[in-house]
Amino acid sequence: MRTIVYADGGCDPNPGPGGWGVVIQAADGPVELHGGDRVTTNNRMELTAAISALEYFPEGAAIEMRCDSQYVVKSVTEWMPGWKRRGWRTATGPVKNVDLMERLDALARTRDVKWTWVRGHSGEVGNERADVLATLGRREMLGERTKPASAPAKAPSPAAPATIPMMVEIGLAGEIARAAKRLGLSQGALVEDALRLALELGPEGVARTRKALALDSARAPAQAS
Repeated sequence: MRTIVYADGGCDPNPGPGGWGVVIQAADGPVELHGGDRVTTNNRMELTAAISALEYFPEGAAIEMRCDSQYVVKSVTEWMPGWKRRGWRTATGPVKNVDLMERLDALARTRDVKWTWVRGHSGEVGNERADVLATLGRREMLGERTKPASAPAKAPSPAAPATIPMMVEIGLAGEIARAAKRLGLSQGALVEDALRLALELGPEGVARTRKALALDSARAPAQAS
């Protein structure tokens, strides 16, 4: 069984300060990684995210790497064989980001990796979380506060975590069950991830995501016609 991994990266502006994030859906609970670079590009951060994810696993590990960067996915699955035959050159010159490409190739060759492209900001929980982590990596690298200033946090209580009873309408319950099965998560873990993401994005971030999804849905019929 493959371990599902989400990797994402980006810059603001591009080129400029950037960050990368990884979500590993491990059997004993999700593992999250993130980092950043002060001067970089979107593509370099996308590649760094995939590299960092693969470095987490030992050789021979079976992984499904889900990225919203076609640049990363197509580099590994389509373009690399030709680049390597030409000494890491394209038809017009040296391969861009060759240092990262060579590292990615070496890691992928010693692991059993299935590469999957996913549409960014389409509501796939792992991809959305990796995007949040990439932003966190960039902000931490710049020394920005990642939480509002507040009084020192109290020591964690040894008591068991609180549970919140929830009731959802039957249609939504069915969607949660299908999404959890597709992502290889328990329904509780999926709902918890979704709630954490909504809290981290905040009302404005959730509104932006809903708007982007609505625009994508509106474009789809026009593109199909």
